Amino acid sequence: MPRLTTALLAAVAAAQVAYGRAPEPRSPAQTRALVLAMFALSTIEAKQARGRRGVLVGAICGTVGFGAELVGVATGRPFGRYAYSSRLGPRVRGVPLLAAAAWALLGRPAWVAAGWVDARPAVRVPLAAAALTAWDVFLDPRMVREGYWTWRDGGAYEGIPASNFAGWFACGLAAFTLVAVLDDAPPDARDDGALALYAWTWVGESVANAVLWRRRRVAVAGALAMGAIAAPALHARYRA
Repeated sequence: MPRLTTALLAAVAAAQVAYGRAPEPRSPAQTRALVLAMFALSTIEAKQARGRRGVLVGAICGTVGFGAELVGVATGRPFGRYAYSSRLGPRVRGVPLLAAAAWALLGRPAWVAAGWVDARPAVRVPLAAAALTAWDVFLDPRMVREGYWTWRDGGAYEGIPASNFAGWFACGLAAFTLVAVLDDAPPDARDDGALALYAWTWVGESVANAVLWRRRRVAVAGALAMGAIAAPALHARYRA
């Protein structure tokens, strides 16, 4: 990995550890700063690894995701009925601008991880959609618990409906179908930073939920969901 990407990944990892160890409730400013730091890392990694085309992968995911959120808040589709609080900052029609960054920041890492598992577009697109959705198995329970958004009718998993994850997967399919037109090359060593970010998110979230936050159900569910893509991707990269 380029030195800048390595240094930024180490800095973000350290910030996430500090965030995880901070006493609850953590401030909205801390949460917003961490999302922006991850977004900056993902964008810089993409630019260094693949230039403008790499950055566009995240941009597509951010645009599709934010558009889906606008529809979702207004209509309840495709995610279910939910509403954001003001804790994530400025909003457009009820959707925080920061939501676009959240959708974008793991877009390219998910695409790279899926590509290591199977680079054929017909397989890679749904795998990448699943990889992106898997992150929300960790994300949504924490953000709901801390009051960043609420689900009107609740749900079986930590108060979150299954429709949320179906919506994430559908949005991922739409986004990565577009990405596949732009970037159909299989991943290689240039993409190690994106894979490292996905793998670190998997490990870091698993440990934080199990050890720091004592949310073992979330730790197990998220570890299995992200690990289903991360583990074979890392194995394939190791063998390459």
